[in-house]
Amino acid sequence: MNPSRPAARTWEGAGIFGRILRWLGAAEDALLVVLLAVMIGLAAWQIVARNAFDTAIIWGDPLLRALVLWVGFLGAVAAARDDRQINVDVVSRFAVEPWRSRIRVVTDLFTASVSGFLAWQAFRFVLDARAYEEIAFASVPLWLTASVLPLAFGMLCVRYLLLTGFHLRQSFFAKADE
Repeated sequence: MNPSRPAARTWEGAGIFGRILRWLGAAEDALLVVLLAVMIGLAAWQIVARNAFDTAIIWGDPLLRALVLWVGFLGAVAAARDDRQINVDVVSRFAVEPWRSRIRVVTDLFTASVSGFLAWQAFRFVLDARAYEEIAFASVPLWLTASVLPLAFGMLCVRYLLLTGFHLRQSFFAKADE
């Protein structure tokens, strides 16, 4: 594992905070598994029902689209939890400690600020969808299906703020010969 990209297990520690983070990670993984299983089952049923019985669940396709949104965003949160998201950071790959961690402080802060801004805007969107009583499909309100947006962006913001603290501490206390 690249030392500049620590997985969550590296920085969460063994205290109560670490146990909470591990529990939340397990809950996120369980939710992802359930949502993905529902997606696969519903998609398979839609295919079988259309081809074999010439029918389908009328709200199946919109539900699948909502589930794709949820799985995609929760997958992004899981990738950030393990610090395995896509990044284009050429400079820190060639930097040595403590400069590598100092560069990560800047990129983590930028990511946290963008995620925080998007969480706020997504929250406003969800509030508007609720106020206008928009419907996503069947009788399911749009705000319910879109609630993953502020949730995921908020979780990303918090995770990157935590990573910022980790890299800030590492940039001052890391040995220069690492």
